[in-house]
Amino acid sequence: MKPGSKKKLLYDKNMIFRSKPDLDFLNKMGQNTMVEHLGIKFTAVGDDYLEATMPVTDKTKQPLGLLHGGANVVLAETLGSVAGMLVIDPTKQFCVGLEINANHLKSVREGVVTGIVKPVHIGKNTQVWEIKIHTSEKKLSCISRLTLAVLEKK
Repeated sequence: MKPGSKKKLLYDKNMIFRSKPDLDFLNKMGQNTMVEHLGIKFTAVGDDYLEATMPVTDKTKQPLGLLHGGANVVLAETLGSVAGMLVIDPTKQFCVGLEINANHLKSVREGVVTGIVKPVHIGKNTQVWEIKIHTSEKKLSCISRLTLAVLEKK
């Protein structure tokens, strides 16, 4: 914003989101989707992050009994995509995924994993988000990066 501009900020300057997201709203968005099927729940919102958990169950494990890497990616993309949506004006724009990667650092057999998403870059046309997933014992299990394209609605 230019100095002297009279445009009112829609949110606290320390918060990256357009408004403070409501956890009930975020969790309702996932109903009847893969998010609900895998048991992903949003659990915390900060000025520059979102947090969600996912249980390590038969629904999220691969045949060797370990948390499936694809389940980690679903958690990561869910967190990044929702965060991306919360920083744009949804009446004028929408986000779509361009690329996601994940490094699986520690196997998980049980418990709950927790993902936290934070911005790396929030631009006019692209966003980059980093998602760290930790075990119940707070050990880093997976780190992921998601790139989103910000598109104008027609």
